Amino acid sequence: MIESLIRFALSNFTLTFLVMGLFASAIAYFAKPAPRSNAQLVEALFAYFLLFSIGIGFLYNFVMHVFFGEMAARFIGWADSPFQTEVGFASLGFAAVGFLAFRGDRGLRIAAVVGPSLFLLGAAGGHIYQMVSAHNFAPGNAGIIFWTDILIPAIGFCLLWLEAQSGTSSARAASKAP
Repeated sequence: MIESLIRFALSNFTLTFLVMGLFASAIAYFAKPAPRSNAQLVEALFAYFLLFSIGIGFLYNFVMHVFFGEMAARFIGWADSPFQTEVGFASLGFAAVGFLAFRGDRGLRIAAVVGPSLFLLGAAGGHIYQMVSAHNFAPGNAGIIFWTDILIPAIGFCLLWLEAQSGTSSARAASKAP
């Protein structure tokens, strides 16, 4: 039972890190003194989304594609390829931006959503192509990973919009001013 749960969590790391980010957001938000504001909720959700879904999630992707490329390719339903390493290092770059954006300014947060979102939406398109043309319904191609390739960009853009609406980014920038 525990082994199956761990296998599920690690195989579906995009969902795992999304949920972990939600838990961390809740802890950060409820640790604030009452009364809590909507802006504080948006900040907690966005910061921990960036830390977990972008920073840690893409760092995990880097490790899997660079150091366990053959296993990652098999999970996706592909043959191992030198491109595994290239995907891994692209993921490392996205992870770095995600970590920096965790407490970063609006511009950095936009970069941390836009770059990975284009990558993920492109990957989702590739998964669809593989499902249609090669009938590849491997879990790493057509499973939870496929759906989070669409969901994570949607959440990221939604949080960017909510941050702009709540004034969180301007309040954070003002608190960092000299």
